[in-house]
Amino acid sequence: MVIKKAEILGYCMGVRRAVETAELACIENPDKKIFTLGPLIHNNSALEALSEKGVNVLKEDASDFVSDGQSVVIVRAHGVPPQIMENLKKKGVTVIDATCPRVLSSQKRAADYAGKGYTVFLAGDKNHGEVAGISGYARASGAECIVIEHKEDAEAVEHVPEKSVLLSQTTISKNEYDAIAAALKAKNEQLVVLNTICPATNERQNALIELCKDVDGILVIGGRHSANTKRLLRTAQELCAHSALIETAKEIPAEFFSLSRVGLTAGASTPDFVIDSVEAALSGHGSC
Repeated sequence: MVIKKAEILGYCMGVRRAVETAELACIENPDKKIFTLGPLIHNNSALEALSEKGVNVLKEDASDFVSDGQSVVIVRAHGVPPQIMENLKKKGVTVIDATCPRVLSSQKRAADYAGKGYTVFLAGDKNHGEVAGISGYARASGAECIVIEHKEDAEAVEHVPEKSVLLSQTTISKNEYDAIAAALKAKNEQLVVLNTICPATNERQNALIELCKDVDGILVIGGRHSANTKRLLRTAQELCAHSALIETAKEIPAEFFSLSRVGLTAGASTPDFVIDSVEAALSGHGSC
């Protein structure tokens, strides 16, 4: 069997930074309890590895947290609304902000436009932590923030005010974002459309498209709750006869062991050690 990996796969810059921040916090604070605000990333294997190092998970709004003055709370890559950040600091804990720099930029731009009197439209999943954080910054600056999940939502908007701006969740697909932008612009040509999509999403998609040309099957490695991983699976299903999403090597479908050429890609929250274990299982050097 020939195993080929996509040229770009696995941890993106923001996720790797968040994980390394949590690992460093454990080393530098041996006598303190370490928490993350919500699951640090959307990958169970990575979360289990962090848990073994002493990292605990709080509810995303920290409503289950009781301060003892000896705790460290890490804000994950998705970021949080400013009110939650303020509440944490009032509790007297050490707060480490591991928000992805690209998300921080979106938060700042949302707040800046809101402060100038713009209505903020935000394209993305309304239940996603990143969207909650960005919209929180817009609303804290006095603006209305309208979350648009799909093109149909944009088409249903009755009025786009003259001073309006559109931002996106960093992991939205460019095609989805362009469709939402076009639908809103049809109601107001003066709409300001900002490019806040992280290039990591498109880079992984483009690398997967190239990989599909040269293999019989694609294994997408990543968490089932990861938005960018699910998008990779959809692309693989469109382009390859055999495709599957797996979280660990134990989940490799039997059919893949009979294929001549298998391609591997992985979501932006998938750690290197999981990718390596899948490759080892396929090549016969590990258990599956």
